[in-house]
Amino acid sequence: MRHCAPWVASNAFITRLAQGSEGAHCGARRSCSRRGGHILKALALGLCALVLCATPVAAHAGTTSNAGVQLAHHVQKLRKHTTVIRFFENHRWLLRDPRFKREATFRLDIARRGFEWQKMRAARLRAELRQQHQAAERRRFRSSVDSPKEAICHVFRSHCGQALQVVRCESNYRTTAQNGQYLGLFQMGSYARSLFGHGATPLAQAKAAYRYFVLSGRDWSPWSCKPWS
Repeated sequence: MRHCAPWVASNAFITRLAQGSEGAHCGARRSCSRRGGHILKALALGLCALVLCATPVAAHAGTTSNAGVQLAHHVQKLRKHTTVIRFFENHRWLLRDPRFKREATFRLDIARRGFEWQKMRAARLRAELRQQHQAAERRRFRSSVDSPKEAICHVFRSHCGQALQVVRCESNYRTTAQNGQYLGLFQMGSYARSLFGHGATPLAQAKAAYRYFVLSGRDWSPWSCKPWS
């Protein structure tokens, strides 16, 4: 655990010193040009210390394959660069004063470049996380419709009850049921399968049967078993 209070106090003191250094500390009798670099470095050190103490450190986040951890690392860096940019926006005189201009411009440029790079990386990681989430949702969905009844009700929805009665009669809910050329839950023939598809899973067979069901007028006419029989 890092103790940050001394740094924060130091930064506040240095900031006040910088705000007054344009006039109060540079009288006509002595020149401040040689001390300018030291003041700016102190300002930068105090600022960096404040940023590091204000946000948690994500050690080695860039080396992990966990996109979530990497995203948190880049967001932390974004906040740091934002703090540096805002610091110079609030102390624009550093960018105009000949004593500090070169160093201040250099540090501000680094912060801006770093911000844009971290922003790009964060956007890519967010997209990767969305893809991972969508893939996980698809896996959960597939696992939730592994049983024939769940798959049939998912596909047929309001016609779920009728479809279950037909399948119970046709195949007794067995995806591997076969009667000559007729296969699967809905015992679809070879010609129907060539038109509407087929598959080994309950979901694939239910989708194929639903396409057949819709095209035939939703009246179960293609099936020998009827839901009302």
